[in-house]
Amino acid sequence: MAETPIVSLYRTLTRELEPLQETILRDVPAVEAIYNPLVYAGRSWQEYLNRYGTGRREVLFLGMNPGPWGMAQTGVPFGEVAAVRDWMGLEMPVDSPPVQHPARPVRGFACTRSEVSGRRLWALMARRYQTASAFFQNHLVLNYCPLVFMGERGRNLTPDRLPKEIRQQLERLCDAALAGSISVLAPRFVVGVGAFARRCLERVLRENATSLPEQPLVVQILHPSPASPAANKSWEETVINQLTTPGVWGP
Repeated sequence: MAETPIVSLYRTLTRELEPLQETILRDVPAVEAIYNPLVYAGRSWQEYLNRYGTGRREVLFLGMNPGPWGMAQTGVPFGEVAAVRDWMGLEMPVDSPPVQHPARPVRGFACTRSEVSGRRLWALMARRYQTASAFFQNHLVLNYCPLVFMGERGRNLTPDRLPKEIRQQLERLCDAALAGSISVLAPRFVVGVGAFARRCLERVLRENATSLPEQPLVVQILHPSPASPAANKSWEETVINQLTTPGVWGP
């Protein structure tokens, strides 16, 4: 099967990120390990896009970067194991990262931990659209950055916590992949899952205004992370309202 355009974009991004990963591990003491699931879980990632990510999409959802018990295990954005295996019908062999943090082992689809963010996100989509094929007919979910950053004792470090100079280099590379994805998908709506993703979308659209045929509407939804007190109170109802009010979803 021919490689899809988005797989090609992120394969290029992975190659371009490699020297930056080395720099981060050498120069940023707070970062103890970096995983790239697009490499060791690449079969799942590619199958996800081959099956659900070809052609134009009405709505693009964008997350920040992989979670340790979701995409870091399955290669699928917000990839809580049960949702990917049972709802999407994807279960591919997953290799190990070259260097694993002892507190964050990669067990692939044998992982027994459930990522709350992914469970909440995909449960909402399953309830509203019933089948994965129905949801992905007009939607796609991507992550802005494919890398997992781990600090002391395996603590998850989000990209916005990296030193400014490093973060700007990371953004330059990830922005290009996101701009290319938006050009391929030509969505009417781009939905930032959380404020960080929304800001990334706004920046990329602003800086690529002349090269994109149409500017999609940017929408933000509440991030489903349990670390957010607001997400632990009626997250699903809040997000449905955030999507129906601007017309991303019908009532």
